[in-house]
Amino acid sequence: MKFKVDEVVSVLEAEIQNFEAQVDVRDVGRVLEVGDGIARIYGLSGVMAGEMVQFPNNVYGLAFNLEEHSVGAIILGDYLSIREGDEVRSTGRLLSVPVGEAVIGRVIDPLGNPLDGKGPIVTDQRRPVETVAPGVAERQPVCEPLQTGIKAIDSMTPIGRGQRELIIGDRKTGKTTIAIDTILNQKDTGVKCFYVAIGQKESTVAGVIDVLRSHGAMDYTTVITAGAASPAALQYIAPYAGCAMAEYFMYQGGHTLVIYDDLSKQAVAYRQLSLLMRRPPGREAYPGDIFYCHSRLLERAAKLSDEKGGGSLTALPIVETLEGEVSAYIPTNVISITDGQIYLQPDLFFAGIRPAMNVGISVSRVGGAAQIKAMKKVAGGLRLDLAAFRELEAFAQLGTELDPATQARLDRGYRMVELLKQNQYSPMNVVDQVMVIFAGTRGYLDKVPVEEVRRWEREFLKFMHDQKPEVRQKLAELGDMTPELEKQLEAAIEEFQLQFQAAAPAASA
Repeated sequence: MKFKVDEVVSVLEAEIQNFEAQVDVRDVGRVLEVGDGIARIYGLSGVMAGEMVQFPNNVYGLAFNLEEHSVGAIILGDYLSIREGDEVRSTGRLLSVPVGEAVIGRVIDPLGNPLDGKGPIVTDQRRPVETVAPGVAERQPVCEPLQTGIKAIDSMTPIGRGQRELIIGDRKTGKTTIAIDTILNQKDTGVKCFYVAIGQKESTVAGVIDVLRSHGAMDYTTVITAGAASPAALQYIAPYAGCAMAEYFMYQGGHTLVIYDDLSKQAVAYRQLSLLMRRPPGREAYPGDIFYCHSRLLERAAKLSDEKGGGSLTALPIVETLEGEVSAYIPTNVISITDGQIYLQPDLFFAGIRPAMNVGISVSRVGGAAQIKAMKKVAGGLRLDLAAFRELEAFAQLGTELDPATQARLDRGYRMVELLKQNQYSPMNVVDQVMVIFAGTRGYLDKVPVEEVRRWEREFLKFMHDQKPEVRQKLAELGDMTPELEKQLEAAIEEFQLQFQAAAPAASA
């Protein structure tokens, strides 16, 4: 058989010309041990802190501990499929999540995987889970109200856009309800909402989603959930993931609200990971950097300066206390980071005062700057009056004789407490709140029996909507209580009082 030399040469020349040297350089390590959601890896000498590493079966981890002879990684997924001796590769990228309009209205896990059965999240935009908080020069003071729709909060502990207000209390005192009401009240305001459920029962999260959907709030809300059955690693990164998704809109000049429900469970997950990694425990067995863990999250809430677009990220972290122990480690940490707290008391809750806000301990460090002028004028002394009423009520229980002036203050206090009660999932427009609190603080309810106060409120608001829409409209437009408007409102209340008294005998008959 003869070879055709020309053909062989031409083929060799073509191959030589088209040859490209491809060197596959990867930082590769081996799993030394794995268990309880963490893995120790030998090798990966060039890995960064917080870098994603890839295990077999497409499971990812996060470089958590960089030690002299090994790397400790937390596993973001099913660690049961990983075996000792498996190959681990560094990816060269930090943990990031999908962001943008594609995540709005979806239920997702902290890695951005959909959990609602509506197909994949189609977006080419991603954002690192951990980013540096904006500096002082990039911010502006909080001065724009974020209305919660809850009378007790908007009048006494107002929240502004860009603020961090802690909701704290024992279990089953209505913490999540306040957060959900605030989301419902953002309808038609352009505020994008992110609800981060950490370590919650799946049934509880499903109930929250159902409420949001039935009130049309899922149109502008994203639910990020790492349930009680999720790995501790996912529960730990969940709030950072939710914050990253909200930050995208803040830097676009939009307004966002993030609810972390709750940070005490995230702290427990972080403690679990740290103890497994043999990090030294501190107070209550939490690692020494648990404060930094929460501060670097909550400091990302801000009202950006006008040069940066003027966007805002408002954070409502929730912390659960045990037996009202506000001086425990995690509650004191988060109280010191935030701009105020709403403390919910079990005694008030079980007495039927809902929201069960303790006026004495609850505070907003932004104060009147986050209120419209009308609310500031109407509710200026309400918080102090109610705190004084609580002391007076305790004194009156001793059975001592009270002088008429003290008895009158006590009677008005009972009516104001009744007036500030509110059913769940029924946020109230700020204009309606101003009118109702105006009536209460000016003494128009002093003659109304305490048990009739809620009915008075309902019928008064209906009267103002139906018969005096011009007064309500003017108050909404001005956002301020002028002397002229005050007179019109007083006249409207007096006119309604006659109708209410005329209807009362008929109702009792």
